[in-house]
Amino acid sequence: MALDFTAIDFETANGFRGSPCSVGLVKVRGGKPVETATWLMRPPAGHDGFDPRNVAIHGIRAEDVVGEPRFGELFSEIGGFIGDDVLAAHNAAFDLGVIRSALEVSDMPAPAYDYACTVVLSRRTYDLPSHSLPFVAEAAGVPLVNHHDATEDAAACAGILVDIAQRHGADSVEDLYGSLHLALPRHPEFVPGRDAVSAPTAKALGIASRAAAPGAAARGQRTWVRWPEEGVNPSPNPAADPAHPLFGHRIVFTGALGMTRAEAKSRAAALGAQPASSVTRATTLLVVGDGFVASDLAAGRGSARMTSKARRALELRSSGYRVEVLSEGEFLQMLGGEWPAQSA
Repeated sequence: MALDFTAIDFETANGFRGSPCSVGLVKVRGGKPVETATWLMRPPAGHDGFDPRNVAIHGIRAEDVVGEPRFGELFSEIGGFIGDDVLAAHNAAFDLGVIRSALEVSDMPAPAYDYACTVVLSRRTYDLPSHSLPFVAEAAGVPLVNHHDATEDAAACAGILVDIAQRHGADSVEDLYGSLHLALPRHPEFVPGRDAVSAPTAKALGIASRAAAPGAAARGQRTWVRWPEEGVNPSPNPAADPAHPLFGHRIVFTGALGMTRAEAKSRAAALGAQPASSVTRATTLLVVGDGFVASDLAAGRGSARMTSKARRALELRSSGYRVEVLSEGEFLQMLGGEWPAQSA
């Protein structure tokens, strides 16, 4: 078998994962990139509003896609490029979810895909303070100049997967997962009228059927929620998908996010993580709010956005413990890309 796959990356117009506005794909054959494809698109009707938070990330605006076909009209070309390949993505649960939700709201069937998640694989290969795409790309020796350009991100993902496979002596994606004693994940198909829509789509459809409620969020005002007391740490969901990048981790939160701490813990636990209240030697993930981004790690403990918990995490790392620091944006993407209603 050869190291053949297609790497994919989506950018979305808003907090609903089924709102793709750009996609980049890189086809790899024998461990070498052989073809790329990229499309701008209008998201599915009814889900095509551009949130300023998303625009600030990728720079794509509504006027940039006004003349482009909708995702449903383009999917035959996108799907044709992918073919029967294994799909690779950095936090694949999000990108595969984009396909699923965008087709669900377009009332179109979604194919099943075997896939590889380079976040999960990176954690088993590199010892890094953050497994965000720029950090992992640097570790893999892959240049990433324009992060959040879909094609460049897909190319970085492809290079990361090739490097990880080489480090593990694997000749194919299937062999790589086998060498790590993991099952190659598979995203199920969707048939309209037969299968229930996914939870993010069901929620989006419910929201779409109601007028926006008045209030600060509707007015676009910043309404960050300050952390309350730590509260209860819920137990992880034993039925969660083991292939999800939060599954099996002991997760701690610090700083201010756009949701309550109770909600953050509950949503992490639903995906198989064990929330905790303090950073200890058992901690594997720390989510930092207050606008923290992975590049703040370069400033180390001197960064103004480093909380005491974040500093403790870095101290543990310097002592050999494998704890990873996530930004709010990375955590939200792992939850499916949905912005909390209270965040600005």
